[in-house]
Amino acid sequence: MMIWMRICFLLWLISQPGMPAYAQVPEILLAQVYHEGIAVNDYLVSEKLDGIRAVWDGKQLISRQGHPIHAPAWFVQKFPQQPLDGELWIARAQFERLSATVRRAQPDEAEWRHVAYYVFELPMAPGTFTQRAQHIEQLVKRQQSPYLKAIKQFRVADAAALKRTLDWVVARKGEGLMLHQADAPYLTGRSHVLLKLKPQLDAEAKVIAYVPGKGKYQGKMGALLVETAQGIRFKLGTGFKDSDRANPPPIGSQVTYTYRDLTKNGKPKFARFVRVRPPE
Repeated sequence: MMIWMRICFLLWLISQPGMPAYAQVPEILLAQVYHEGIAVNDYLVSEKLDGIRAVWDGKQLISRQGHPIHAPAWFVQKFPQQPLDGELWIARAQFERLSATVRRAQPDEAEWRHVAYYVFELPMAPGTFTQRAQHIEQLVKRQQSPYLKAIKQFRVADAAALKRTLDWVVARKGEGLMLHQADAPYLTGRSHVLLKLKPQLDAEAKVIAYVPGKGKYQGKMGALLVETAQGIRFKLGTGFKDSDRANPPPIGSQVTYTYRDLTKNGKPKFARFVRVRPPE
């Protein structure tokens, strides 16, 4: 009830003359990481879209950070008045194109024709997630908008079937899978009722320079500037312990890092330091 009152107040507040064009950061459900031993048949599974999270408040699309998303009026024309939670998406391996489209203050209408809003949750709705997923299917069918879609939810029999499904998605350049506990009520915040399962790739790169730290890392290493065997340079700034930052890997050493995927320029996405490779 308190959350709903805050939402109502927010909608009134941003409608007032002279208010800036942004909203409060929406309260949404955030995923934990999948781990072995989970009873996967207790969950509904869907593909994890490599898109941009967005909340529809009944009038406009709002980003996860609380900023308005400037979609064309025709894009949201047949969206319902009730709140929705979902992902703006074009297709697999199209995140950079999507990001450029969504960031524009003046929408590129031709580009928005390729985007759709994939709904996976109904904020504040009653019932289990299974019931809400069924409601989403019915709602999307009723609205008859080519830009409003329901993310397909399905069950898998066991961990082996889940792994086969993940492999199938990744082989087609998908990002991974989401698992939502089938009997869960609507929740916000980071919770184990929602799990993400993604593959991790790893590679090695040569340390060529240090990037000084800021804030709590003042006087220590903030990131490594590294270079791959293909000559791609990028900053590696996460995954370090405080001791690593105080005594960083030597210049010229090889470090191992994990990453999710590569950008069109060959740079790793979400790179994370793992270890220094011992000299051969």
